[in-house]
Amino acid sequence: MRLLPETATVSGTGELSIGGVTVPALAAEHGTPLFVYDEQHLRDNCRRAVAEFGAGNVVYATKAFLCGAMARLAVEEGLLLDVASGGELHTVLHAGVPADRCVLHGNNKSTQELREAVSAGVGQIVVDSFDELERLESLHAEGLPAPRVQLRITPGVHAHTHEFVSTGQDDSKFGFNLANGDAARAIETASASAAVELVGLHCHIGSNVLDASLFAKASAAMVELFAGTGLGELTLRGGLVSPTPQGSPHPRCRSGPGRSPRPLHPCRHRRSCASSRAEASSPPRVSPSTRSAPSSTSGGFATTSRSTAA
Repeated sequence: MRLLPETATVSGTGELSIGGVTVPALAAEHGTPLFVYDEQHLRDNCRRAVAEFGAGNVVYATKAFLCGAMARLAVEEGLLLDVASGGELHTVLHAGVPADRCVLHGNNKSTQELREAVSAGVGQIVVDSFDELERLESLHAEGLPAPRVQLRITPGVHAHTHEFVSTGQDDSKFGFNLANGDAARAIETASASAAVELVGLHCHIGSNVLDASLFAKASAAMVELFAGTGLGELTLRGGLVSPTPQGSPHPRCRSGPGRSPRPLHPCRHRRSCASSRAEASSPPRVSPSTRSAPSSTSGGFATTSRSTAA
């Protein structure tokens, strides 16, 4: 039961209900295979994150699960949306989500995807490479406005997860390397450019992370770099591992009903400046985010499409 939504119950006859609706009834109405997401469970988890970090400081990675209803729900609960492709951006805009609630991510954005994002007015773009800075320079030369950007930094922290989803170590293909000087060079380049408005720094150490102390290690490296920049925003990211039927340990940001208390998220900084554009002398805005869906199943959402958190 611990792998199911908090609203899940089993009757005396062994019939599973989610959000007050029996699974056989859902299958009879929608057919199978069927993915079921519990709206109340999703909203409760969004609210826990917002209560911990503040509205506008939590970013939901839409790659975990995306449809129009999910995009609207997350924004209604005070979250921003991380989109990593033109298709994801199109989906959330089609759902009625304001572009300024979106953060465009990804290490292989095409010029067209960048053009669409800047034209739509996304809230921020996380820049992943010098090539991407050059693409934004070209778009600005075409007459497009300068977007607000954060630079993705590789802090040199190995998440000890599967090699395909480990993204913070020195040999990662993602971001500007801190150890070899690329990070400092990128900050200098972006700060001097009229094509972007550099507002902050960003890192992501990987997915399926079991050891939450690695977030603290990444945080220390990032804060040391950040402290001398005069920038106003710092985003610390990574994906916590999901629970399994075998009962493997998994860190949580915050407890829910019947769960172990208090957070296992050591880099839990609260936003300490009133404006998203903090003065250089103000403490940084730190935006924690997760790539896992705020979780599972529902009478509120039903879909036959398979979602993945690659």
